[in-house]
Amino acid sequence: MAPSLLDALAVGAQHPRGRALLAVRKDSVPGRILIEGSWEHSQLLSTLTRIDTFYYCPEACDQPDTAEKIAARAAEVHRISPKLLARVSRKNRSDGLISIARLPSWQPNQLQLTDNALILVADGVEYAGNLGTLIRTVDAASADCLILTSRRAKLTNPAVYAASRGMVLTTPVLEFQAIGQAASWLKQHHFDVHLADPAATGSYKTPEYRGRTAFVVGSEGEGLHRTWHEQGFAKVSIPMLGKADSLNVALSAGILLFEARARKEGW
Repeated sequence: MAPSLLDALAVGAQHPRGRALLAVRKDSVPGRILIEGSWEHSQLLSTLTRIDTFYYCPEACDQPDTAEKIAARAAEVHRISPKLLARVSRKNRSDGLISIARLPSWQPNQLQLTDNALILVADGVEYAGNLGTLIRTVDAASADCLILTSRRAKLTNPAVYAASRGMVLTTPVLEFQAIGQAASWLKQHHFDVHLADPAATGSYKTPEYRGRTAFVVGSEGEGLHRTWHEQGFAKVSIPMLGKADSLNVALSAGILLFEARARKEGW
């Protein structure tokens, strides 16, 4: 029988479930992400994501119907006070809906790659907002997955959920511990790999992007690690027409992915 809001146990910061909430709030629990807000939960409910615990603050909630839907999906439901809500909330005005959900775990052998597959590789991403936007961009361009190497930002950071518009729950994200492993996987699966390098002489408009295509973008501060440059992959650049020497990594990824998608689909 699904948990009910009427039967929800009140928990405080010292209760084990209250401490668990604070731990996820600090982004210190692998594989668990804190989701807060009515819109955020509408996205969550549209997926098959497991909701471990739903925390409900009746004094702050003005959407009881939404709260009931979340409670019906959650393994556990607890009631929290406005004081604990204020301590946990990341919003200026919370609506009293907070969940701990499990991020999906993706493995390379789960991908069903077509001969025209499109992949984005992000090396050394530092900021959670950029990581979330990259995930959202991969989804928008109908790319097959995002591959992470030398990752610094955590997928479990709530800012990733917000910036991805919830797409972190449905977009395949693979992580390789070493750049060489990711490069070998791309070569093994016959991807035509293009390194995004502002110093490259070749424009991103030049390649035809036929067959399996992958773009590799670097970190905001340091760019691509030298190991990527040692793999023998082609390099492309986006012409900079002003005084800035580069674009934001997520914006660059969007330009590259949509150019390849347009070529593949004949736009």
